[in-house]
Amino acid sequence: MPWQLWIALVVASNSNAWFSTAVLVTNMRNFPLSRGTVAGILKGYSGISAAVYTVLYSLLLEQSASKLLLFLTLGIPVICLAMMYFVRPCTPPSGEDSSVHVHFVFTQAASVLLAIYLLTVTIIYDKVSLSDAVSYVLLAIVLLFLLSPLGIPIKMTLFRANAETITPLAGSTEHLAEGEDAPSQSVPFLSPSSSTSNLGSFFESEYASDVETLLAEGEGAVKKKRRPRRGEDFKFREAFIKADFWLLWIVYFLGVGSGVTVLNNLAQIGLAFGVENTTILLSLFSFCNFVGRLGSGALSEHFVRTRTIPRTLWMACTLIVMVIAFVLYALAFSGTLYVSTALLGICYGFQYNLMVPTASELFGLEHFGIIYSFMLLGNPVGALLFSGLLAGYVYDAEAAKQGSSTCLGPECFRLTFFVLAGICGLGSFLSLILTIRIRPVYQMLYASGSFRLPRASDH
Repeated sequence: MPWQLWIALVVASNSNAWFSTAVLVTNMRNFPLSRGTVAGILKGYSGISAAVYTVLYSLLLEQSASKLLLFLTLGIPVICLAMMYFVRPCTPPSGEDSSVHVHFVFTQAASVLLAIYLLTVTIIYDKVSLSDAVSYVLLAIVLLFLLSPLGIPIKMTLFRANAETITPLAGSTEHLAEGEDAPSQSVPFLSPSSSTSNLGSFFESEYASDVETLLAEGEGAVKKKRRPRRGEDFKFREAFIKADFWLLWIVYFLGVGSGVTVLNNLAQIGLAFGVENTTILLSLFSFCNFVGRLGSGALSEHFVRTRTIPRTLWMACTLIVMVIAFVLYALAFSGTLYVSTALLGICYGFQYNLMVPTASELFGLEHFGIIYSFMLLGNPVGALLFSGLLAGYVYDAEAAKQGSSTCLGPECFRLTFFVLAGICGLGSFLSLILTIRIRPVYQMLYASGSFRLPRASDH
């Protein structure tokens, strides 16, 4: 029944959002010194997950909808429960661990190989009829790539003594914060600000009256708690009233909303341009989207450490490239469809991922979950406005002119592409403004070549 399907979709979509948010927030807190890299890896795997399910659906589940539903109902929970054994609480180190960097590089390499392999298998399966034996071999290789990062927790579980030895890298926050002669120790990432500690035992007393508090403030014995500054931990209501919060949300909304419009309509775009089989076109966008997500994390992490360049600058650059891609779409030059799709896939991946570490760096990790979840609203809102209303209206209007329910020709999306090009141009301008505003924050956070926690002032 329709209402049963509606309930199932609501539960499934919200469960996915809850799970992905919990995984992202947990890993951002566990590795606060490598936020761009962590976000890139997690969002990259999320980007190629659809390709993994497509291969499983085609090779293992024999394109059976009932088998797919059974796998999603029973298989995924069993896999998640099995992986829980390797989940361990950890205290973020005060300095960078060289072994962690090696693990990140290994995971990035494994994900790249997996993405390339999935793209290759998808093309082969689309062009060639495969026997069952060959299909199972190809699927086994996919599973091998998927499970390869599992070697890291297995190694750290079996060789726990070696895993606990931390080797700080040069220029790490451990040397910056404590000095060369200070003893190495683990500092909790979410520590109270010095403003709170300055209140001393006065505020620890539950029975201090308001009159005593006012008198103490007047005499200078107690200092009023100030609002957090950018780079410190914000509550959601404190971040909500900041101009940088809304600038980041609008830039994310414009960039991701434009990209998801093409993603939602890519099959129709291919048919309108005369591409009968859009499988390769969709696979190309998916692969380039993965490249953008993973690459944006690594690239922005490198430049934020070496040049203290805010990650939002890369959002501005990719929005400019998106303008070019949309213009190429609209002009419909011969041979530019796949080039435009590849460019847009990469830029969409950049936009989708870079918001994550940027929000955590500006507003902290203590309430990052709710801040990140609100930022994500830019995706569905953009899809509703740009894809559901704009692209849908233009497509239906052009199809009506042709006297058919299916529109053919570049006119089907030309107006949409020009409007989206203008939207991305506005997004790039706002992103540059945001970059200028937050550059001092990044110079403070990454002045040593590695992330350092901002020290709260006493006033």
